[in-house]
Amino acid sequence: MRVISGSARGRKLISPKGLDTRPTADIVKESLFNIIQFDIQGRRVLDLFAGSGQLGIECMSRGAQSAVFIDERRDAVNIIKENLKKCGFNAEVLQTDAVTYLQRGEKFDIVFVDPPYDSEYYEIVMKNINLFDILNEGGIIIIESRVDKVLDGLKHPYYPIKSYKYGSVKLSLFSRY
Repeated sequence: MRVISGSARGRKLISPKGLDTRPTADIVKESLFNIIQFDIQGRRVLDLFAGSGQLGIECMSRGAQSAVFIDERRDAVNIIKENLKKCGFNAEVLQTDAVTYLQRGEKFDIVFVDPPYDSEYYEIVMKNINLFDILNEGGIIIIESRVDKVLDGLKHPYYPIKSYKYGSVKLSLFSRY
């Protein structure tokens, strides 16, 4: 797993051991960043269920202003910090659950939501994104899930942009009016 582009291009990232973390596949990550490449520069990024931090780090490498990484596992938090250090980036990394963090109500331009596929987090996180309205106008939420997962938890002022399918993986993009 490497940083694809930008100032940290080619840097190798490490991932937490075990089955609790499922890094975004390289082909999916590359496609995702081709889709949002013009929306990253100068933006504020939230990487929920960050795991290795690869998505937020890729944004920082491509010129994001700042990123916040959230994971409830201590080993994941330590790996994110190590990956940030390898790439020469400073960012806020918190060991907490996603819902607790969302309740802060901080605003972001890009939000990555990539919980364990078979968890109840999708609905809970989408409900809390609506409740605490964390996305800036025109921002993007990217949700990674299984292809067959129905994501209908985001309500007005959020709206779906498009879904992309890569084998068994689906990326669903939403924005805010």
